[in-house]
Amino acid sequence: MKTLREIAEALGCRLEGNGELEIHGVAGMEHAAPDQLTFLANPKYAPKVKHTRAGAILVSEAAHGIEIPCLVSENPYLDFARALELFYRPPRPAPGIHPLAYVAPSAVVGENASIAPFAVVGEQVRIGRNAVLHPHVVIYEGATIGDDFLAHSHATVREHCRVGDRVILQNSVVVGGDGFGFAKRADGTQYKIVQSGVTVIEDDVEIQTLTSVDRATVGETRIRRGAKIDSLVQVGHACVVGEDNIVCAQTGLAGSTVLEKNVVLAGQVGSSGHLTVHEGAVVYAQSGIGGDVEAGARISGSPAFAAGEWLRAVTSFPKLPELLKTVRELKKKVDELKQNE
Repeated sequence: MKTLREIAEALGCRLEGNGELEIHGVAGMEHAAPDQLTFLANPKYAPKVKHTRAGAILVSEAAHGIEIPCLVSENPYLDFARALELFYRPPRPAPGIHPLAYVAPSAVVGENASIAPFAVVGEQVRIGRNAVLHPHVVIYEGATIGDDFLAHSHATVREHCRVGDRVILQNSVVVGGDGFGFAKRADGTQYKIVQSGVTVIEDDVEIQTLTSVDRATVGETRIRRGAKIDSLVQVGHACVVGEDNIVCAQTGLAGSTVLEKNVVLAGQVGSSGHLTVHEGAVVYAQSGIGGDVEAGARISGSPAFAAGEWLRAVTSFPKLPELLKTVRELKKKVDELKQNE
């Protein structure tokens, strides 16, 4: 429990209202109880505020007419996320290497690490300080991992891959699995191409459940600093995911796709590979990218094109039968006029 004043001080927000109100947690606007803090990040949801049971609310400077106590924030959504941490922190296992874990004699593990039962750390591995490896995490031979690494159960870092500081791998992530490379023989059978490159994960990256980031055939696949990759994403060999990218669930990047800084790929986007999505571009859900995307562009559709044009096209699709009927009627009238001339 914390008073609203204590929360305001911790978040650096301006308090308006009863600072002695006791807050026991945080919740969304529709589910918050009288002893909980909620937030309003988007002004279009402001009418819902009068129906909330929350005891207090995080709002922006632009909010007006709110009767419950407020914490005024420049970024309510961000401060809501910070407020969550005041009430809940995920449990951290105690430091130490469990007797049922295996750490190779040549591996080097930094201080304060927690390595759970059935985790495996291979030969010549180097792991920094404060690492947490949950059960069944496997780190292959020669991998290098920085400080504050967190790997949930069944995550895997393959041989010789490099992982930076403060990286989080959710359950069943595979870093450095073989890229999809085969050469066809004369008889039509497929010859596997050795994937001799690596995968490099830079600092402050989080990769969500069941995502695969393939190693390169030669060279490297790289996930740059601060990128966030959702569940069930496939990053093909020799791809680059840029700084602070958001890549949403079920997206697939074919080999040698390059995403520059601050790119957003919504859910189920597909890239045909060997192309560049330039800085600040946004690709809407279920779009198929077949070529380079300009910086700052907003594209949609499959094949994807400018989002504004796509929205007009989608609006027109249901009208096509009626439009076709009108065109036929007009053509018939034109033909009749020509016959009467």
